[in-house]
Amino acid sequence: MNTQQTADATKQMVRDTYAQIATQSKEENAASCCGVGGCSTVDYTIFAEDYSKLKGYVEGADLALGCGIPTEFAQIREGDTVVDLGSGAGNDAFVARALVGEAGKVIGIDMTPAMIDKARENADALGFNNVEFRLGDIEHIPIAANRADVVVSNCVLNLVPNKRQAFAEMYRILKPGAHFSISDVVLRGELPDALKHDAEMYAGCVSGAIQQTEYQHLLHEVGFTDVQVQKEKPVIIPADVLSKYLTDDEVRQMHERHDGILSITVYGKKPAASCDPKAGCC
Repeated sequence: MNTQQTADATKQMVRDTYAQIATQSKEENAASCCGVGGCSTVDYTIFAEDYSKLKGYVEGADLALGCGIPTEFAQIREGDTVVDLGSGAGNDAFVARALVGEAGKVIGIDMTPAMIDKARENADALGFNNVEFRLGDIEHIPIAANRADVVVSNCVLNLVPNKRQAFAEMYRILKPGAHFSISDVVLRGELPDALKHDAEMYAGCVSGAIQQTEYQHLLHEVGFTDVQVQKEKPVIIPADVLSKYLTDDEVRQMHERHDGILSITVYGKKPAASCDPKAGCC
């Protein structure tokens, strides 16, 4: 397959996987390997964070799929327009809504129809009229340019084949001077190919992740400034998962080199528009 065919196949695999996840409960997802399939001893909290005490938390929207709480660092203000990329059942979108208040707006974007349906059902049941969910691809976000005050995302961009294009789209939809705060999974050092490329791991966990240095470089490359890691924690993959993909020797070498997987929350800003006083824009 060529590059585009590979990317399309990857997106379809992710879409199919998350359509299945959308029909499961938080408990079913938390007890499975990255949301799908069975893993006997996986503690899924190595990825997920506890949202239950946050203002705006909606239990039915929490599918235990995140790897951080991006709204925690997103500096969301009352009246803001917030875009949540890969919004799933609406977990982060509803928390963001509690921060923007009635004067603000939250737009969730997801490419899985079953997730959009679930999120809309949750919003309708709560009577929210300033939260909407749009079916769309993060590489081609269905939002006009310069509309968002804040972009958030939670453990989704690692699944996007063309990350540079996704970051460029984030840049496009943000207003000049606006910013993003996204939680994601990145790599430090080299991981064996068996772990990086296995389809199940790709669809739900880590194998779509890239090196942290490359991740931040791409953000700078599309134009973001003040790129900084707001939170970082190592992701410890349980032994019963590693043993499916790596030999004992490969596991030992990985630990000796301090190679591994990180959950990070990263911030970046779109520069304010330049202004020529002679043009009367100031």
